[in-house]
Amino acid sequence: MNISAEHKAIDQTLDTYRDLLDTLTDEQFAASPKAGGWSIAEIYSHILQATLVASIAVERCINGTCETTRKGLSLMGRFVLFFRRFPFRVATPIVEASKMTVTKISKEDARNLIIKCRRRIDAITPHIADESGIHKIKHSRLGMLNGKQWFKFTLIHLKHHLKQIDRIKNKFSD
Repeated sequence: MNISAEHKAIDQTLDTYRDLLDTLTDEQFAASPKAGGWSIAEIYSHILQATLVASIAVERCINGTCETTRKGLSLMGRFVLFFRRFPFRVATPIVEASKMTVTKISKEDARNLIIKCRRRIDAITPHIADESGIHKIKHSRLGMLNGKQWFKFTLIHLKHHLKQIDRIKNKFSD
């Protein structure tokens, strides 16, 4: 894994999220799809909270303040990290959803969360190379991830939700 390239890609993806805010009206940002599901504001709430949670997981793995285990990735975890995408649309597990409150945030809140995510990512990136790989934190679907895997997952997850946002945006033009 090229940590520098992953960091650059995460930065670029966060830039995409930031730039996307300027293309949406406040109404589009907050509108819930007619067919159900999250609004774009709720997706931003979810993805930015999840990015912060993942950055904390990376930091804990780096610092060794989590479980030391030989347990590894689930089959889905191997697929996601190898192919760098989710095999299908997946709903957030109820257990995980209960840990993060997804709300309709404002565009300004989204901008501030993007800045906070970027700062966390910038702070942990220089230390990832030193991570041993034996300290892991469980992801509800992907299994036991070490710090490098959490970092890689962050980018995959960010990109996954951009596709979801595109689907919602396309419904505005229908």
